[in-house]
Amino acid sequence: MLLTDEQYVIKWLSQYGPLPKTQVVRLLRDKPTATAERLLNRMKRDQRIADVGDGYYLGLDPYCTPDQRVILAVWVLLQFIDRVEPLAHYPATYPSQLFFLKENTGYEIVVLYEGEQHLTKLLHPQEEDFKYIFVLPNIQMAGQLVLPPAPCLFSTVEFQGEEEPQVHFFAEEDSHASA
Repeated sequence: MLLTDEQYVIKWLSQYGPLPKTQVVRLLRDKPTATAERLLNRMKRDQRIADVGDGYYLGLDPYCTPDQRVILAVWVLLQFIDRVEPLAHYPATYPSQLFFLKENTGYEIVVLYEGEQHLTKLLHPQEEDFKYIFVLPNIQMAGQLVLPPAPCLFSTVEFQGEEEPQVHFFAEEDSHASA
């Protein structure tokens, strides 16, 4: 029988594919880092999860391929993880990568690369308590988006040689002013 935290790890890796080990440790938000790492090592030893990409990623098997869009979306999710239940986040429908519930509001994280501004036209919110978070390579790109009829936040994820990137958030007003 799997422990609850082990069930969470299996669920997350089956939903998102391989994730950086750092992200999985952070998703186990209630566990101290050392405890989370021991849990993951035990799961590897029991062959429930495996190292992917020389151990940087963890996956359900060593041959799966990480999805970089999902990984960026999880970095954004981690900024809210203290207010999101362990199973209140899951993959979203294209072009979004991830959906999560925080305080009775639904959020979709949409990772866009340069030249993909047109994908925002595919977004049609179904609920009133719904928000989008667009993860962009640079905030200037926000001024080029046709936004859906829902509140929108913008984010950039910047890796600066650290294991964890810096995640910056901008409101709609900020993005248009700086675009």
